Amino acid sequence: MTTPVRVYIGTDFGATTSKIAGVWADGAPVSTSLLQRPSNSLAGPGAVVSGWIEAISAYLDQSGLAWDQVQGVGVAIPGPRRSYGVLERGSNLPASFEGFDVQTAYSDALAARAGRPIPVAVGNDGNMGGVAEAHRVRGRSNASVILLAPGSGLGCAFIDGHGLPLDGDTLAGMEAGHMPAPLHLLGAPAYPCGCGRTWGCFEMYTALAGLAYLLADRLKEQPDHPLASSPLGPKERALALRGLAQQGDELAVSLFDFQARALGLHVANLAMAFDPEYVVIGGGLMDPEATSAAFRERYLRTVHEAALPYLWPMQRERLRIVPAALGDLSQAIGAALVALYQDRPR
Repeated sequence: MTTPVRVYIGTDFGATTSKIAGVWADGAPVSTSLLQRPSNSLAGPGAVVSGWIEAISAYLDQSGLAWDQVQGVGVAIPGPRRSYGVLERGSNLPASFEGFDVQTAYSDALAARAGRPIPVAVGNDGNMGGVAEAHRVRGRSNASVILLAPGSGLGCAFIDGHGLPLDGDTLAGMEAGHMPAPLHLLGAPAYPCGCGRTWGCFEMYTALAGLAYLLADRLKEQPDHPLASSPLGPKERALALRGLAQQGDELAVSLFDFQARALGLHVANLAMAFDPEYVVIGGGLMDPEATSAAFRERYLRTVHEAALPYLWPMQRERLRIVPAALGDLSQAIGAALVALYQDRPR
């Protein structure tokens, strides 16, 4: 009797869209294509979980697979979390998801569909993305990896030598975007962060969250810049900067140079604690469809140059700062990989 080939499924839960991907038992992706479906979150938690089961069935059919091959399922969920697998009130989800036990509901639904229990691994979506990028970048080595992904905020993850993320005892591990930045080196004031802290969170100097503050201060020095008289609101002005930077606008370029320097200081900061071999830079600034190769190369070079003076000598030789490559695949692939890792014998 032939043993069916094992597969592990990952689910990336977003308020608007959920994504499905899979990996084989050796960690290789089943496909480089995602299956995406509306999350239907306005209809409540039950509708979301039902949609995941239907999406997995469709993914298996498209890939020539069957439910009896599924050995584990991972799900990447947004924060904050009340406890393992249980959501706290989030800013992007309806109130009906507060206290929702994703772990139990998904496990029950999978068991009902497959006719047997299927282990479910739950994790922070940023951590799951880090797992996938770490698996890609380190190959067969057991190097540790940090992921820093500036976007709306600053996503951060640390992936250990076993390929698993640091969650922490209260599931708040690697919320490193809210560590204080060395403002004396940046020459910037302490901008208030959405988390409530006023000590100058790194997120405010590296991500879109603080770009409007940085731009407003810079426009005071350059009142003749077109954005100074623009009818756009503060957030829309900040969103315009990426396009302007790629057109060579000096003010826009200088702001992204500033953010890259701030991120470089954070790389050095985190290297003191974790001593990784790789730092993967993700987020929209590393998206080939959104930024030019010249923009990405300049950004990464500036990150590296800012970090270098603050690293230990051995780290200066070994630490590699590289761009993320998996894009929208990362969180679903990472969730599938965590399900795989947790199924391996200890």
